[in-house]
Amino acid sequence: MRHEPAAVLLTVTVAMLGVVGTAMADSAPPAHPAYTSADFENYRPNAKAVTYAPGLVPVGSTATVFATPTPNGSTTVVLYVEGLLANHQYGAHVHQKHCGAAPEDAGAHYQNIPDPVQPSVNPAYANSQNEIWLDFTTDRHGNAWTVSSVNWQFTERHAGSVVIHAEHTHTDPGHAGTAGARLGCVSVDF
Repeated sequence: MRHEPAAVLLTVTVAMLGVVGTAMADSAPPAHPAYTSADFENYRPNAKAVTYAPGLVPVGSTATVFATPTPNGSTTVVLYVEGLLANHQYGAHVHQKHCGAAPEDAGAHYQNIPDPVQPSVNPAYANSQNEIWLDFTTDRHGNAWTVSSVNWQFTERHAGSVVIHAEHTHTDPGHAGTAGARLGCVSVDF
């Protein structure tokens, strides 16, 4: 069953805003929200969602990303996917750059406090509070949604995409933040 991504995200967003509450009404306005919804396709210039592994992220499957900063200085990112491989575990992270012809074009994971050693596999930097991790497991229809909240916002260093990986994210030293091959990418103007 195909859901309307906008309806799903509206429901989640209303719930998220309810959590923030009216106590923050007098706070300074947060940075802008970000939204992308697109079908995965083979790479072409200006494609919003690119598949690098059509067997696991099929052409025509869909990804929707919504990110919103909150008045208290945090950021919440929602990822909703449809039509991926059924009952499969995927990793997903916010990356530094927009999607490109090659999987590595999206750059490294966006880190609030960048690790001076790259690629970053140190759990002091490669963790779910310094990066935005959106791991998920699809249902029998290949659909899933996930939410990640961090206690920081994007500043002049904006991120550019959400990359879907082959497996859930590892946390052990020397492998922290890794999640296998890059299967697909969604460009987002965070």
